[in-house]
Order: sequence, then C-alpha cells, then structure tokens
Amino acid sequence: MNEDRQVVAGPVILSEAMAMAQVAENVLEAMVREHARLVYRVAYSVVRNHHDAEDVTQETFARVLRYGKKIGEVRDQKTWLARIAWRVAVDRRKKMPEISLDDATNTVSELRTSIANAEEVVLGSEVSRLLEALISALPEQLRDPLTFSTVQEMSANDIAEILRIKPAVVRSRLFRAREILREKLSALLRDKHGT
Repeated sequence: MNEDRQVVAGPVILSEAMAMAQVAENVLEAMVREHARLVYRVAYSVVRNHHDAEDVTQETFARVLRYGKKIGEVRDQKTWLARIAWRVAVDRRKKMPEISLDDATNTVSELRTSIANAEEVVLGSEVSRLLEALISALPEQLRDPLTFSTVQEMSANDIAEILRIKPAVVRSRLFRAREILREKLSALLRDKHGT
C-alpha cells in the first residue's frame, strides 16, 4: 500500500516543483523587463565595453535564475540586482588589463593638445572622454562609488549596500574621488593656459 502512495505522491510533488519553477521564471521575466537597463548600465560602468556589458547582464540574470524560489524573499530587487551585476562585472574587469594613471595622463595630454580652444572643450565629446579617462584611472575603491553615484544616480545607502560598506565610507570615498578629479582637471586647465 505504501507503494501506491508513492506512485500517487510522485506526480503531485513533480507538479508542485513545476509550478514553483514556473513562478520563479515569471518573477525572473518581470525582473528582466523592469531592471535589464539598470543591470546593463551597472555592468557597462564597470567594464566600459558594450559586448562585455551584455555578457555581464546575461550572467547576472543567469545567477538570479539559480536563486530559484529565494527570489521572492528579496527585499529590494533593484539594489540586489545591482549588487550581483557589480560583482559579475568586477570579476570580469579583473580579467582585463587595468589602465594606469600614466596612461590616463598621456590620453588626457593627447586630448588637451588636440583641442583648439575652450569652447571646443565645453561643447565637444572630448570632455566626456577626458572625464572617462580620469575616472578610469581612479583607484577601484574610489571609482566604483563614483560610478554608482554619477552614472546610476544611486544614493549613498544603496551604494553602501551594494559594496557592503557603511554609507559614511561611501560619502567619504565620493568626496575623495571628486577632489582628485577636481585637482586633475584644475592642473590640466592650468597647463593648458600656461599658468
């Protein structure tokens, strides 16, 4: 008689597992629709390459799928996904060569010499490239909070949760990163004007 119960219970358990898998898939699909752009932007801000950012985005959602039924327990999906995307992107970035401060300075110097006057600096895409080079040259502990703050427009609390540091540390790192950028830009402008 126990064998009969197992035969009957088998399909019931299988049906419940399939139903739970379908629910997880539906939740994942909703998360992809709602947060795919955020995940891509986080990935791109770290890896700085379209194809790598797409790969990071796919890997992020693949990892989310592995969480299965735990997805429903997530309190803040946006921050949770951003943290996963950031971790995946940082792992990928570790495999890529870092840009040294000297290389960034050389790039900035090349840009500076190619710019004819101050109006071109303000109006052209050279400013974006310049800032991107300077931000890329920042130490990782300063670069990541700055990227989340400026590119993703995240609060210090959200950044702290993603990076697993205190909000006060985030604010301190943001301040320091901005100070370094301000100093570098001021030095470049002084050099440009010969003062």
